[in-house]
Amino acid sequence: MVLELIARIIKVQLPAYLKKLPVPESLSGFIRLTVSDWLRLLPLLGILGLLGFLTVRPFMPTRKKQRDCLINLKIQKENPKVVNEIDIEDLNCTNVCYCRCWRSKTFPVCDKSHIKHNELTGDNVGPLILKKKIL
Repeated sequence: MVLELIARIIKVQLPAYLKKLPVPESLSGFIRLTVSDWLRLLPLLGILGLLGFLTVRPFMPTRKKQRDCLINLKIQKENPKVVNEIDIEDLNCTNVCYCRCWRSKTFPVCDKSHIKHNELTGDNVGPLILKKKIL
């Protein structure tokens, strides 16, 4: 039933519609079209415009969503600005690594999440390493 209806539209009604269209043979013929002629051409022009857009759309640059531009995705989002203060005198180890990729689950201390981040994105971030000299 549905296929018969589609076949009838394509084989009978569409050719009849296209025969009745007032398509001018030259560019100057478009100027002489009346308002009713333009209204009869409107569905065809709309479909052609839609097909043209769908054809060109895969080649158009995509806009990134604002969320894609964020660096900090989850750490202290309730604060307007994330600030961590570390007193150098309190460092117990000779080397301490601090996160700069914002992916660490132990933020601000680095848990080497930047390695996976760099592999996925092609980025090159690494930790901030503080070294304590022992005198």
